[in-house]
Amino acid sequence: MGNKLAAEAFGTFWLVLGGCGSAVLAAGFPEVGIGLMGVSLAFGLTVLTMAYAVGGISGGHFNPAVSLGLAVAGKFEWKDFFPYVIAQVVGGALGALVLYLIVSGKGDFSGTGGFASNGFGELSPGKFGMMAVLITEVVMTAFFLIIILGSTSKLVPAGFAPISIGLGLTLIHLISIPVSTTSVNPARSLAVAFFAETPALSQVWLFWAAPLVGAAIGALLWKALLAPAE
Repeated sequence: MGNKLAAEAFGTFWLVLGGCGSAVLAAGFPEVGIGLMGVSLAFGLTVLTMAYAVGGISGGHFNPAVSLGLAVAGKFEWKDFFPYVIAQVVGGALGALVLYLIVSGKGDFSGTGGFASNGFGELSPGKFGMMAVLITEVVMTAFFLIIILGSTSKLVPAGFAPISIGLGLTLIHLISIPVSTTSVNPARSLAVAFFAETPALSQVWLFWAAPLVGAAIGALLWKALLAPAE
């Protein structure tokens, strides 16, 4: 279990540092910024690379919503849920801390700004309201769980799941970054909210509630409609 929790913390650390770091450090860099597409790909690559690197140890969740969805689907033991969540939150927070230390070392550093945090209303990139953000996060997380459960099914070739899951997360970000800066991961949302200069921390409850509800819905849909084929 110690190795599993370390792997979850390590993977979530990389997700926050790589995904949020791409948004904070590289997205708006003059003339060569990676933009929305680059940030979306970065998040997908963090999951893809860590799923191959440490997924064999812990299952490669790196996300409390994924752990919940897998437990609802009967693919993960409930007794391990809270230890996994703690490891993911700690790993994500450490990733955000390292990102802050890098950002604050810039010569003209004047503050963290939004720090790739999630939000609704004035904190949404496209100024989407709370209900629009709630629906987006629930639906995107539900489909993320369906992708994960389907990709790891006995019915598909083994060894390719991380690619499908990573590309799925990339697509989710391409759709929803303008709406909420994309969470679908409570640990990622909480980690960067600690360092944001906006009121992101006051809105982080939604980015726990919506992904967890969405993950449960996705797992139940998979069990009802797709799992019987296994």
